[in-house]
Amino acid sequence: MKEIQLESKALFCQLNELSDDEQQLVRKAMLATDNSYSPYSHFRVGAAIMLQDGTQIIGANQENAAFPVTLCAERTAIFAAQAQHPDQAITHLAVAARNEHGFTVDPVSPCGSCRQVILEVEQRYDIPMRIYLYGTKGIYVVDGIRHLLPLCFVEGSMR
Repeated sequence: MKEIQLESKALFCQLNELSDDEQQLVRKAMLATDNSYSPYSHFRVGAAIMLQDGTQIIGANQENAAFPVTLCAERTAIFAAQAQHPDQAITHLAVAARNEHGFTVDPVSPCGSCRQVILEVEQRYDIPMRIYLYGTKGIYVVDGIRHLLPLCFVEGSMR
C-alpha cells in the first residue's frame, strides 16, 4: 500500500483585494440570494457567472418540498448560461449564501452535484473556471474545480 498526496490550492482574500470586475461578480452573487426560493431550509444561495464574452448571469437556489428536485444556485446559473449562450465558455463563478442571521461567516462551497456539473462544463470548453466562494470573514478563490474535486469522475473514467 502506498500513500499519495492530493494537493488543492486556494487563495484567501478580502473582497477589496479582488479586481473591480471580480468584486462586481461577487456582489452579484450576494444580490442573487434575494432570488432564492428557500421556504424549507431558509438558506439562500446566489451564484453569478461570467462568460468568455463578458456576459454575466445569475442563479439562485430553488427548493421544492420533494428535496431531490431542488436546484442549487450554481446549477441554475450554469444551466441558464448553457441554454442561452451554448457557444460561450464560463470563465468565472461566484457563490454567496445567507441564512436568517445574514451572510455566512465562512465561505460556502458547491455541493457534489454542482462540482460535477462545473467539472463537465470546464471539460466541455477546456477552460477552468475561476471560482470565488464568499464568506464575511473572507473569500476563497480557486482556479478550477479540480482544486475542490481532486479525485473526480470524468468521461475518461468510463474507458
